[in-house]
Amino acid sequence: MSELLALQNGSDIRGIAIQTDEHDITLTDDAIQKIAQGITLFLKQKKKLSGRIKVAIGHDSRLSAERIKLALTEVLSSNGIEVLVAHLATTPAMFMATQYEEINADCGIMITASHLPYFYNGIKIFTQSGGAEKEDIRYILEHATEKTENTQAATVKNIDLMSLYAADLVRKIREKVGTSETPLAGSKIVVDAGNGAGGFFAKSVLAPLGADVSASQFLEPDGHFPNHIPNPDNDEAMASLQKAVLESKADLGVIFDTDVDRAAIMDQNGESLNRNALIAVISAILLKEHPETTIVTDSTTSDHLRHFIESLSGRQHRFKRGYRNVIGEAIRLNEAGIPSEIAIEVSGHAALKENYFLDDGAYLVARILMEYAKLKADGEDLTSLIASLKQPAESMEMRLQILDDDFKPYGQKVLSDFEAFIKQTPDFELEPNNYEGIRVQTSGKYGSGWFLLRMSLHEPVMPLNIESDTKGGIDLILTDLRPFFEGYKALKF
Repeated sequence: MSELLALQNGSDIRGIAIQTDEHDITLTDDAIQKIAQGITLFLKQKKKLSGRIKVAIGHDSRLSAERIKLALTEVLSSNGIEVLVAHLATTPAMFMATQYEEINADCGIMITASHLPYFYNGIKIFTQSGGAEKEDIRYILEHATEKTENTQAATVKNIDLMSLYAADLVRKIREKVGTSETPLAGSKIVVDAGNGAGGFFAKSVLAPLGADVSASQFLEPDGHFPNHIPNPDNDEAMASLQKAVLESKADLGVIFDTDVDRAAIMDQNGESLNRNALIAVISAILLKEHPETTIVTDSTTSDHLRHFIESLSGRQHRFKRGYRNVIGEAIRLNEAGIPSEIAIEVSGHAALKENYFLDDGAYLVARILMEYAKLKADGEDLTSLIASLKQPAESMEMRLQILDDDFKPYGQKVLSDFEAFIKQTPDFELEPNNYEGIRVQTSGKYGSGWFLLRMSLHEPVMPLNIESDTKGGIDLILTDLRPFFEGYKALKF
């Protein structure tokens, strides 16, 4: 049981799926079969589904996907569940399998480990009410060895989910732009799928809308990820997209992570519209339609982003890291009567209220393209939306390793002492409205800026994010923080 529980990674399951010299397999066939048994009990007992239950299964391009899919299918179908095999798919599409009337699945299972190295894999689970929560995954793993009775025959069917999903995106873009069947005609757009599952976006979404996608790259699925890490938050990946955009003289670049729940874009000059800039772009678009809405972000966003959102009469609610955290907070705000149209992280995770609060990179890009088409018709581009977004002079992230085995209490002690240290240090001021870690505003000799020390969600690491509007400001901040951190022997500064 402890080995199974160790596979929980927040609201999904992850483990080593391919043996390497440094890593033993933890996501074994036996473990997967037990997980499938836990999923059966979750659907029948916790979700209280009865009759003929339908479960759709899809996967990204990972090398271990087929093995995991077969193990899941064998157990689920033997338990009388109708298994709908979607083959290569995206994470958001697997949720939509529970929403499309043509499929009407009770549950969607996505086999993916996002941007992690090729030897990892994992499982994400959706029902018609949304993604599984942490307590749901715990329930599945805790019930993975229990048995169920079944009197129904095993049924396995193939479905073409991605054609349905792509056509849905095309329809929504056409309806929103409302000018023609090909609102992207005359635009050259580079799609970089990183050899993950996002290649469909060029061929089945952009091309039918009239875009020239001939310069797109790495569209073919390859679980070795031979070209770069499929991660919009990765410098090498963004540099690869920049090269393709500039060499092909494209109007726009789009990049996805492996399972397409994250995305970023790039303008015609090779400037990355990711992280704070991506949040600013989609905020500007949504605030045109929903004045004064609240933009829920994670804790590491810039102060300049907050000022930008407020300049457009919006509100920013800076919450905790973790896409499930920001989505849950946006839903909570709406339930409390505080309108919030989006939950978004600097990593590219984005979930819009109008799209089920689904973490969907393809829909985020589609929503931006709706505005892009209108801007282009008026002789403008996306950068005009964020012309007033100020950029810091310097920014950086340090990852301080905690060497103590009991790292969580150790990290919390550091944070508590750090708060006391900040209160005693001139020109440092604690951010009063803060939900994660210790966030500090700088002034005086450091110039205008901020920094945030927090605990990583899952690792023995304390990330330290710093921004300064003054050249050399970060060095001054680090010089005065160093004596504090050097006082902790189990903290590698």
